[in-house]
Amino acid sequence: MKKETKLMPVMAALILGIFIASLDSTIVATSMGSIIGDLSGLDKYVWVTSAYLVSEMAGMPIFGKLSDMYGRKRFYVFGIFLFLTGSVLCGLAQSMVQLCIFRAIQGIGGSALMPIAFTIIWDVVPSEARGKMSGMFGAVFGLSSIAGPLLGSFITDHFNWRWIFYINLPIGFIALALIIFFYNESKVHTRQVIDWAGAIFLVSFSVSLMFALELGGDTYEWNSWQIISLFILSIVCFIVFLFVEKTAKDPILPFSLFKERLYTTSVFTGMFYGAVFMVSTVYIPLYIQGVTGGTATNSGLLLLPMMVTSSIAAALGGTLANKFSYKSIMIVSGVITAIGTILLGTLEVSTPRWMVTIYMMIIGLGVGPSFSILGMSALQKALPQQRGIASSASNFLKSLGMTLGITIFGVIQKNSFSTGLPDYFMQHGESNDSRAILSPEMRAHIPATVLKKITEVLSHSITTTFIWTLVPLAIGIIFILLMSKEKATDSQLHLEG
Repeated sequence: MKKETKLMPVMAALILGIFIASLDSTIVATSMGSIIGDLSGLDKYVWVTSAYLVSEMAGMPIFGKLSDMYGRKRFYVFGIFLFLTGSVLCGLAQSMVQLCIFRAIQGIGGSALMPIAFTIIWDVVPSEARGKMSGMFGAVFGLSSIAGPLLGSFITDHFNWRWIFYINLPIGFIALALIIFFYNESKVHTRQVIDWAGAIFLVSFSVSLMFALELGGDTYEWNSWQIISLFILSIVCFIVFLFVEKTAKDPILPFSLFKERLYTTSVFTGMFYGAVFMVSTVYIPLYIQGVTGGTATNSGLLLLPMMVTSSIAAALGGTLANKFSYKSIMIVSGVITAIGTILLGTLEVSTPRWMVTIYMMIIGLGVGPSFSILGMSALQKALPQQRGIASSASNFLKSLGMTLGITIFGVIQKNSFSTGLPDYFMQHGESNDSRAILSPEMRAHIPATVLKKITEVLSHSITTTFIWTLVPLAIGIIFILLMSKEKATDSQLHLEG
């Protein structure tokens, strides 16, 4: 006799998996100083984060498709096991090269956790409860993404940087035990031919594009042959991928998904929202640290109000999806996010800290619903045998949006900042080492007139960046307006029909 799935332990396992997977995409950032101090290899700085993000993004569609073909449980268990293996190896790394390789192993494991977790919700949770559960999952994703840098700095300061990886072990083993003993899925799955060609070209496209974005303007100049070659390779692989998917018997990414209006508008809204979210979480701490003179830890703590409001909004959005359409909730989300973004664009050197906090809370309230709503709406009309790949493609595009956002807007901020300083420094003969303003100790030794000029230019570059984020936000709102008017409880009617 088949055992029944125990809903609450399974939900706990999925939440824990989402927590550690999204946490590790950001937790390393504030610990890199200590890691480089121990392992050296400053030239490989960017690869520690890139290795995780590249492998995570590349693996999402593949695990989504495999879970549709052979079942969710085995690949979720495999993902946790691989993620924990990578975590142990990262903690034991003796060189930067080893750490980068082990982070890639972590990322491959993490690529199975997020999309499959949202898929399992739709497999085992009644339609009337999906909104509440998705809201909870969205809140956990938002909370852990923002909490990563803060938790990373705390662990590094009070323990050792290796514990930012070891902390995953107790959480991961609990999730592993719960999913093994309490999740009993159907053994009936759709057997399909594996689209190896599609998988190879999708991974090649993802890896080349991610490396171009991560290394461009930092390790190599944007116009260097290395970066140009990576962009060309990504374009070629994407074109070949489209051709392969059009002719494949069982494509790894079925284009039929994008014939559904709600799915297409949901995943592209998520992609552009991802860019807005990342700009807020990166440049508000930079404003606090560089403009107002806060420490790295204090600037991270300032994100707490945004964590709280985004988590509340994610949970509330999921709950309201039973009564209101996804479209109507996301319209409200878009308006609030636009207001918060415009307010952030008005920041000045003299802006009080409490006012910055209010602006952040508004951004959190605006972006929060997207964490739960867009994951639900993307799966609303997907057939059971397509839910894995539908969820994975949605997460893939969201990750792509976050990466594109932080890269493009990073260039905008950097250019705005650098062009505002040279004339002044040439006239006054000062050293153009603006990084000193991020260190309270070095900041104290900068002449007052120089410091004033640097903070004014930095503040202007950050507010300019916030104003530019209205562009992807506006595109996201256009996709929202094109959404159809389903709500969460309509999914049962769709399946019965």
